[in-house]
Amino acid sequence: MKKILFIVSEDWYFVSHRLHLAIVAIDNGYEVGLLSRLSTHQDLINSFGIKTYDWPMERSSKNPFKELVSIYHVVKILRSFRPNLVHAVSIKPVIYSILSKLFCRVDGLILALAGLGFVFRSEKTSAKIIRLFITPIFRLMLINNNIRLVLQNIDDASLLMNLKIANNKIRIIRGAGVSTIDFFPNHESHLVPLVILPARMLWNKGVQDFVNCAKKFNTNEVKVRFALIGDPDLHNPESITEAQLNEWVEQGFVEWWGRQDRMLKVYHMADIVCFPSYHEGLPKALLESASCEIPIVAYDVSGCREIVKDKVNGYLIPFKDENGLYEAVLKLLSNRNLSRQMGRNGREIVIENFTDSRIASETLKVWEEV
Repeated sequence: MKKILFIVSEDWYFVSHRLHLAIVAIDNGYEVGLLSRLSTHQDLINSFGIKTYDWPMERSSKNPFKELVSIYHVVKILRSFRPNLVHAVSIKPVIYSILSKLFCRVDGLILALAGLGFVFRSEKTSAKIIRLFITPIFRLMLINNNIRLVLQNIDDASLLMNLKIANNKIRIIRGAGVSTIDFFPNHESHLVPLVILPARMLWNKGVQDFVNCAKKFNTNEVKVRFALIGDPDLHNPESITEAQLNEWVEQGFVEWWGRQDRMLKVYHMADIVCFPSYHEGLPKALLESASCEIPIVAYDVSGCREIVKDKVNGYLIPFKDENGLYEAVLKLLSNRNLSRQMGRNGREIVIENFTDSRIASETLKVWEEV
């Protein structure tokens, strides 16, 4: 029997973004394993017949000893599980899988980056230093024919191609996909409209921009609620503190609901998704929102423009144009018919391009390549 090992930083991310691929792999005759930092989802993952291996890896760690321990665990599990194929997701799993391949035989290696994010896009000194080391490693290790680098949008692919990384090994699979059966519309009228930002509470998700938009509405007579949906990510250098979030709440401009496990219920309460992220791979939250027929307002940046079509299922606003963000939200609040039509357009876009079954089919083809 063929074996595939998923290497993912966190088990919650595996459940939300890659579990459906593991199920498809099982249905196609693979034995499936997962190496991840296990928290609260191990029993659920095991219930699908997936073998789980705990990985003591910290995404934010820069301690060389801890990183060597993380690499040792990858090598250890590769030698124990002996997969034919490894599917690694996000920057550290990708790098450590590349390095571990030096010590273990693996028939095929899939390196999936949900977005180039902090390492490749940030201008912080720490990111530039990491990038200085990572770029030559990528160039050298991606020479092998049995490796594919999976990206989610053409902007990220162009960035790596300009760095002369894996030009002929890049495959674009647009996002993790979404189940249009699980995420469906429910058009209830809300006395006070709700605008949400479903994301991790990071500065580069545009949380400050969202709060500033909410503040603008506080000065006019339009009744509307703004809610932040998500938790800080303490392993990410862009994380916002709980103290800052609570300060915004106390000022009365926004609500902070934290992480929600029943997102469908949240989407059914929402009238608009305002998502002023600075860059993305292809955000699953926007796929879910569009599938629920919610119009979206976002900056015209990588990842967001893949799903949001300007004036079709929402508005794409020039980057950091906070006044444009406000005006777009106001326009949707002021015209319920326009908002509903854009919502319907969004679901049609998802059905045509972003279903989880389509993404699984495209992924299987890449697995077969290697």
